[in-house]
Amino acid sequence: MERLISLYKETFGHAPLQTELLPGAGSNRCYYRLYGEAEPETVIGVIGTSPDENKTFIYLSEHFSRLQLAVPQVLASSTDSLCYLQTDLGCRSLFDAVSQGRKSGGHYSENEKTLLGRTIAALPEIQICGARGLDFSRCYPQPEMDETSVLFDLNYFKYCFLKATEVDFHELKLEASFRNMARELTAERQEAFLYRDFQARNVMLDAKDNPFFIDFQGGRRGPVEYDVASFLWQASARYPSDLREELITVYIDSLRRYIDVDERKFRSRLRKFVLFRTLQVLGTYGFRGYFERKKHFLDSIPSAIRNLRELLAEDACSDLYLRQVLTHLTECPQFTETSQKKSGTPTASRYDGKGPLKVRIFSFSYRKGIPADESGNGGGYVFDCRSTHNPGRYEPYKKLTGLDEPVIRFLEEDGEICTFLKSVYRLAEAHVERYIERGFTDLMFCFGCTGGQHRSVYSAQHLAEHLHARYGIEVTVHHREQDITQTFPAVPDKV
Repeated sequence: MERLISLYKETFGHAPLQTELLPGAGSNRCYYRLYGEAEPETVIGVIGTSPDENKTFIYLSEHFSRLQLAVPQVLASSTDSLCYLQTDLGCRSLFDAVSQGRKSGGHYSENEKTLLGRTIAALPEIQICGARGLDFSRCYPQPEMDETSVLFDLNYFKYCFLKATEVDFHELKLEASFRNMARELTAERQEAFLYRDFQARNVMLDAKDNPFFIDFQGGRRGPVEYDVASFLWQASARYPSDLREELITVYIDSLRRYIDVDERKFRSRLRKFVLFRTLQVLGTYGFRGYFERKKHFLDSIPSAIRNLRELLAEDACSDLYLRQVLTHLTECPQFTETSQKKSGTPTASRYDGKGPLKVRIFSFSYRKGIPADESGNGGGYVFDCRSTHNPGRYEPYKKLTGLDEPVIRFLEEDGEICTFLKSVYRLAEAHVERYIERGFTDLMFCFGCTGGQHRSVYSAQHLAEHLHARYGIEVTVHHREQDITQTFPAVPDKV
């Protein structure tokens, strides 16, 4: 934040009068509104974690601005591109402007329909005009939507969503279906800018309801149908079929201002992209919702499953095996209307809802290998303590362990182990809290050092005591090389 304020000072000659953190969504970037003394009264400050992603946004914004397209202008950026300032497009997004139609289950007013029409009519300009003179090699993380990127998204769906549901599928058959889909979607190369995340949340409206586009840093060369599918089949929007048809017609009419359009072919390809986009979205919802526990994504899963059911009913999937797998997915008990009414947002993980959580913690010697996981859940965390000061190098401590007071005093006075464990505690706490929330039953932490005697024993014991004291859950600590096991039983009133 200090660097963002410093950048503001360099740009405008004074510090901002006030800063305001803006709500985030799926992005890892942080957005602030910075208030100044004069024009511009406000700007948006952005702090990102990826310099390459930020550089792409800055380049694309400058390119689109030169073409006078409706995007925010970048006013200044830091030398390492980790933060930048852009024009403030206000607080009113298209997502907010059509909220009543969304909340009513798809009953959009005439004014809301007009806003949606104006937005999708403006899309071809950034797709076609924006591609002119664009150096696609500067797009992040890749310049073009190709077979590899399609397969990446399909496997993201498989690993982050499908596998968690316990739907039975043949790995090689499904991979063949995915490859067929990837070839179909990338068979025709278009000289167009694929926005990639074109949705109502990424459209801002000015005082005259003109749409402005934001968050296009993931764009690349690609097919125009993708963005139409992304916008009109956005899971939570629930646009009725007649409104979708109306908006598709608006889009095609606008696209014809720039290129020739074979409408029949366009609509045929659009259906394929709708199915792909739905699977891609479910992968994102699985990761952001089930693993990162972000409520917005969890709440959107039922709508995405509903979209998938409708697509299957309309024969949108021509691949027989993929259709079979997806049909089984939509028939999962946790996704039925009855299940959702009883338990709210459904869960897709076979490990959810079992509880209570039990934590196993090991100390070990790397010379004898990492402890095996016998729970069947696939391991957990392994921490290497060998970067910290080793008391075993000194004669007075060679026959003692990390449970003995002289070793404890040595490690704590030295301080390296305390700094190390401070980071471990933060990570472990976040993981334990998520596992408790989801009703997971098993979590494993392992600490290794040279002999499995001093640093690893100290770390394992202290994490066990820390987690038990904080959460009251059952924790068992195994000091493998010392043949010592201790269980801290669950505290019923605290769990």
